Amino acid sequence: MAQRPKAIITCAPTGAIHTPSMSPHLPVTADEIAHASIEAARAGAAILHLHARDPKDGRPSQDPDLFRPFLSKIKAATDAVINITTGGSPHMSVEERMRPATTFKPELASLNMGSMNFGLFPMLERFKSFEHEWEREHLENSRNLIFKNTFADIENILKLGNANGTRFEFECYDVSHLNNLRHFLDRGLVQAPVFVQTVFGILGGIGADPEDLMHMRRTAARLFGDRFEWSILGTGRNQLPLATIGAAMGAHVRVGLEDSLWIGPGRLAASSAEQVLRIRAVLEALNIDIATPAEAREILGLKGAANVDF
Repeated sequence: MAQRPKAIITCAPTGAIHTPSMSPHLPVTADEIAHASIEAARAGAAILHLHARDPKDGRPSQDPDLFRPFLSKIKAATDAVINITTGGSPHMSVEERMRPATTFKPELASLNMGSMNFGLFPMLERFKSFEHEWEREHLENSRNLIFKNTFADIENILKLGNANGTRFEFECYDVSHLNNLRHFLDRGLVQAPVFVQTVFGILGGIGADPEDLMHMRRTAARLFGDRFEWSILGTGRNQLPLATIGAAMGAHVRVGLEDSLWIGPGRLAASSAEQVLRIRAVLEALNIDIATPAEAREILGLKGAANVDF
């Protein structure tokens, strides 16, 4: 039997979807984000997908000065690939969202492949009490919000990243995003191997049924052939089931408290590392070898940790 390629585990320990009142385990300060990231890397995550928050109230922030303290600590303590978000928060401008990636020139940055409705307001049905007023507004305002990434925005982000040697985790929330990505590949603004992160379960994007996963996989295979690396991101309770299905089909996987606060039905995850260990156990049970950071760099064609500005 031919040996399948190794699976890359990406971990996103904090983000802009969940708010601090939803879980006492969500990292907010630079020290907390650094600790959560280092734990996740030690648990087996080869890539760390990173956001920052204002330490005063946990509000998502793209201020490079809030990234700098945890980037240096993580780099000093691990060999993990550091992936800086350009998604930031749906409430931010494109220029604001790009600041950390242009400042630090990481090996990898995320890139949402289209404008879309981004509905977070259903979480108001589960979470009733918030410590900070911005949290309720953040969720409620998503009823009338479009996450903006036009073709011009994407082209600008790609050109900035290409100039810095930064490659991208292309976050594809629906089939149209895969077609957008093919457009930029055909134009030569994207080079293979293309790291396709298919995202399931956000209101405004594709659903989280296994049939949705299969449809995205078939479409990606048709559009990109052997020129892409496929990864699965299931939100909320869909995290582990979809990652398991995808892994069995040859996908890489992403976990972390940005995408899901849970480790089981009604049970908050104590850390992103706990989720990494859970998906690692699944991969090992499927006899799938887990990629090291060095192997992830080789698979994705990254420039190396020595060539970043932090």
